Amino acid sequence: MCQPMAYDGFMTTPWLSDEQQRIWRSWLRLNRELSATLAREMSASSDLSMADFGVLVQLTDVADGRVRISELADNLGWERSRVSHQLKRMQTRGLVERFECAEDGRGSFVGITSAGREAIGEAAPGHVAEVRRLVVDHLDADELRDFGRLVDRLLEPFNG
Repeated sequence: MCQPMAYDGFMTTPWLSDEQQRIWRSWLRLNRELSATLAREMSASSDLSMADFGVLVQLTDVADGRVRISELADNLGWERSRVSHQLKRMQTRGLVERFECAEDGRGSFVGITSAGREAIGEAAPGHVAEVRRLVVDHLDADELRDFGRLVDRLLEPFNG
């Protein structure tokens, strides 16, 4: 595997072993392939993008179907500007609506509309089937549990 020169002896970062590089590159490929395949399936089976779907999932995960925009950005791991542009596009299509916060007047909420609920209701079955086909069906119950533990551990540095 590629091992850059040590830059005249100043390089102190240990490089990945061949096995570590193989695993890392496989992980990167898996992420690319999953993202691309799920996006293609979403486009083929619905009028939603994966970004639309991600927003609608967040809104359907809460009882009243609305969240603060800042919380939505945090949950999605997006910059506020990206969320704002995404919500404008979705609002134009009637999938979401914005509300001012009556309690403090500082923040805004976004809520799912009936059209948004209908859209995610139509898109979700195909998405779930594809997730099963690409991931879940390749692992037995023990492997899936182990995979979940590994993913949770790898997410720890990102949990604030």
